[in-house]
Amino acid sequence: MKPQHLKIHLQPEHSFSIRRDEVPFFYNKLHYHKELELVFITKGTGRQFIGDDIRHFKSGDMILVGENLPHLWRSDDKQLQKGQSNCEAYVIHFTTDCLGKDFFQLPENKTIANLIKRAKQGVIIKDKAKSAIVTLMKEALNATATKKIILFLHILELASTSRSTRTICRQNADFNFSPSDSERMNNIYQYIIQNFDRELTLKEIAKVACLNPNSFCRYFQSRLKKSFSTFLIEIRVGHACKLLAETEKPVAEISYECGYNNFSNFNRHFKRIARRTPTEHRKYHKEVNKS
Repeated sequence: MKPQHLKIHLQPEHSFSIRRDEVPFFYNKLHYHKELELVFITKGTGRQFIGDDIRHFKSGDMILVGENLPHLWRSDDKQLQKGQSNCEAYVIHFTTDCLGKDFFQLPENKTIANLIKRAKQGVIIKDKAKSAIVTLMKEALNATATKKIILFLHILELASTSRSTRTICRQNADFNFSPSDSERMNNIYQYIIQNFDRELTLKEIAKVACLNPNSFCRYFQSRLKKSFSTFLIEIRVGHACKLLAETEKPVAEISYECGYNNFSNFNRHFKRIARRTPTEHRKYHKEVNKS
């Protein structure tokens, strides 16, 4: 999907920005910007798209998104329908030269420079490092002058030295897109999200893009680095994972709600994407919630 270039407005008196967002829903169009973005979600659930990675997000998630890496957080439909402040997050935006052109290239900042490099693939931050960073983000929100910079550097130092981090996108994947056809790709994305729970033909989705089926397949593959069918399967299996973890609905019913009319296909696709059977996935989440 073709992302929109989004301009982040940093105030001239600040070298980076930190804020707490409280909104009805997160910005739901695929976009990118030159600033790196550290996000800690305190409230909200939905689907997260970062580069070529698709997964559900929830309260407590923290991720660092690299410069010009396409991303979005699409809130669940129930949150979109309520129209009130159902989503909250702490967000830091900064550029690689926010503290000086070569600051992060200093020998003492080697681990931070490596973190910035890894952020091109998106970096999930977990466990003790995440907890400590959340405390610092809240403190930095109201800090001023040099104290704010010190807290910011401490946040980057913790994220860069933690072993509880991992990247989520394919290495060396190229996501540097031109914004010329962003509207087309966002239309495709929104249509798939709204209709994945029923039979969705190639001819139908190609019409949304104003392309013939063959041209659409080439177009989609070139932009997202995966086929339309693979993307659709990942969306459906991701939704099934959420329902298995959060509800007691029978697996067959979940299969149908995710757009599958063939239960065997659902099981095969689920195991290929989730690396476990639907039953095993439900059991795993029950055990995690107990611990």
